[in-house]
Amino acid sequence: MRRKDKEITDKMILTALLNKAQVCRLALSDNNIPYIVPVNFGIQDNCLYIHSAKEGKKMEILKKNDKVCFEIDLDFQLQTAKDPCQFSAQYQSVIGFGIATFINSLDEKIKALNIIMQHYTGKNNYMFKEYGLKKIAIIKIEITKLTGKKSYL
Repeated sequence: MRRKDKEITDKMILTALLNKAQVCRLALSDNNIPYIVPVNFGIQDNCLYIHSAKEGKKMEILKKNDKVCFEIDLDFQLQTAKDPCQFSAQYQSVIGFGIATFINSLDEKIKALNIIMQHYTGKNNYMFKEYGLKKIAIIKIEITKLTGKKSYL
């Protein structure tokens, strides 16, 4: 990172930022053509969990290339100035890299969905119907690298 003074290296802070975020942007590559999509997610034990339809561009790409990048950002505030070159912003962001796999076991899908629900509701004891579990895909991303950046006004 070029601006070491803005770098966040503490893994606990990075994880706390991920836990606070509501949207994660998942970046994929299909034959060197980038593709990015916002997703709902949950995080636990150095893994992100994402639910998805079983079909679609994201799934097609992941079946060919399991390497992913993801990003979240929080607390953005723009500071304007008379000189446009003096504009600034306050924010916190996390960028991560990982390897995606698909969860197929119904029990593991339930566990992953409860991790996602915990992220958004604070509760993780939901019951899911088998027919619904069979209709969805769960993507597990094992995080291999995390970096963060902050800028305060």
